[in-house]
Parts: sequence; C-alpha cells; structure tokens
Amino acid sequence: MAPYDKLESKLSWVYLINLIFYIIPLFTVRFVLWQYVSMAMALLLFLLCYFWAYRCSRNDMHWPIAGIVLVATLITPVNPGSVAMFAYAGFFIGYAYSLRHFLWLMAALVAVLLLLELTLTIPWRLFLYMGVPIVLGVSFLGRAEQAKQRHRAAELQSEDEIKQLATMVERERIARDLHDILGHTLSSIILKADLAEKLLARQQADAAQQQLTELSQIARDALGQVRQSVSGYKHQGLSVAVTKLLSRLRDAGFQAVLKGEIPQLDARRETALILALTELVTNVIRHSKGDSCSLSFLQQGSEFSICLSDNGQSVAITEGNGISGLRERLAAIGASLTLQQQHGVSALIQLPQQENAQ
Repeated sequence: MAPYDKLESKLSWVYLINLIFYIIPLFTVRFVLWQYVSMAMALLLFLLCYFWAYRCSRNDMHWPIAGIVLVATLITPVNPGSVAMFAYAGFFIGYAYSLRHFLWLMAALVAVLLLLELTLTIPWRLFLYMGVPIVLGVSFLGRAEQAKQRHRAAELQSEDEIKQLATMVERERIARDLHDILGHTLSSIILKADLAEKLLARQQADAAQQQLTELSQIARDALGQVRQSVSGYKHQGLSVAVTKLLSRLRDAGFQAVLKGEIPQLDARRETALILALTELVTNVIRHSKGDSCSLSFLQQGSEFSICLSDNGQSVAITEGNGISGLRERLAAIGASLTLQQQHGVSALIQLPQQENAQ
C-alpha cells in the first residue's frame, strides 16, 4: 500500500483535543450512573473507530466513518457534545471521497444532525446552529488533507517518471554512440580488408600481414568501445511502453501512478507483457467508472508481480475473447492472470523470473 493512501498518524493523538465539546458536559452537568457508563463506552468505541480510520486506506474508510456516525447518533440524547464526533466523521469523509461523493455524504450527515434536533429533546440549544458549521468546517480540512496527499503522490510519480525518461535519454545516447563507433570502424575494416586482399594478390605477404594485424587491432579497439558505451545498459522496451500507457490513462482522465521498479526481461516475455498491459489499460479506459489507477511492479521470491488496479465501481466481470486471449498469451511465457473485484478491479500478473522451457 502506498504511503499516500493513508493518513499520517503521528499527530492523531493531538487532534483529539477537539473532543473538548464532548468532555466539558461531564464536568458541568450532573448525570446518573448509567449515563456516565454509556458516555464512557461511546468514547471508547469512538476512539477505536478513530484510530481504525488512520490505519486503513481511503477505499476502506467507509467502515470507521459509519462507526463514528453510529456512536455519535446513539450518544447524542445523553451528551450533545457528540457534535465533536460528527466533526471527525466530516473530516474523514472530506479526506476519503471524491468531490461528488463528498457533497452527497456531507448532505446526509447534516440531515442526521437536523433529524436529531427535530426528534430529540436536546439540552444544548445550539446543537444544530453550532454543530453544522463545525462539521462542515472540519470536513473542508479533510478535503485539504486529501489535496496535500494527492500532491505528494504526484511528486512521487514524477520522480519515477523522471527516472524512466532519464533512461530513455541514455538509450538514445548509446544508440548515437554505437552508430558513430560502428560506422567509422566498419569503414576502416573494409578498407584494411580490401587492401590486404590486393597485397596478397600481388604476393606482398609481409605488407598484407601488416594490414591484417592493424585490422585485428581496429576490431579489438571497437569491441572495447562498444562494451564501454553499453555498460549498464538495460533494454527499455517495457519502460517506454509503461510510460506511454500511463500517459494514455492520464489523457483519459485518470490519476495514474507508477510504483516499483520495472524488471529486466528477455525480448519474448517483454513483448508478451507489453501486449497484456496494453489490453488491460484499454479495458480500464473503456469500462472503469473510477478516476485513479495504479501500475505496480514487485519482485516476490522467484516471481515478478505486476498489478494494474483502478478504483472504479465494482461490476460483474465478463471474460470475453480479449481476456481469454490474454491468458493464453501469458501462459505461453509461464505467467498467470488473476482478476479481483474490491473497490474497483485489480489485474494481477505473476511472472517467473526465468522462463520455463516450453
């Protein structure tokens, strides 16, 4: 899980200071024993949901949010300071959801406050008039935190892409160097070989031997130059393809993120993987209703794992000829494809480091 999928928890205890609205009535109002017990239990359950929200990703945050809203609703008849709990729910809603879902959920949260005001006899007259501004204001802090995390994700993404672009530039440099080295060297070898052939035809063996010796030295020097030029070179077909696929996703409106290091593969497996990823990205663009997508590369033991996941609405996957052909193509290089549905669709390709003999 990427670090920007979760909230930073180092200040989570400090933020609990906003529970002051819930705690003040404990010292200013007289309650009976069962009310003290219920408020203590509600506070404990709230804290469990609160720290749960900090430890889960945005996609899973609906569960702790629902828990906080439920606890706050149930304890409101006893302690209207529960508005502080509703405020935390607003913050997590602002952080976890897209703008459209944020607006709908915040409208529902305000409706809950209004319903409580209309159906209960709440001892705090300002419950609704102060509660709604507080909840809405804190929710905007959640939106700001989401924007900060997205900016951080974009920076990490830029770093990965800069590395890929730098490697592409290096590849072009090597290609130019090889062209210059081999062009000059092959011309020299041809000249020396032709000259040696003519000298042998004239029976000038010593002179021909000298030309052949120089030809051998030219070839050795060229070999050394080629090795020096391509030292550290890694085949970039997959890297270039990944960069183009991420660009296609962004052009289609997705926030595309690259994670991990792209593996070095032989040409056959690399070609099959490029075709597979192209097919999967095309499916995301055509069928996903989401707005973000990640492509991750991970080495696990003797296997490479390549995962393409999006946050689109989960619908039943119907595997047609495209997916069937994709499985066959991957099976030919010893790889497998697994499709999973949970908060979107994830396509996991597992590829052994070494190709099995067919």
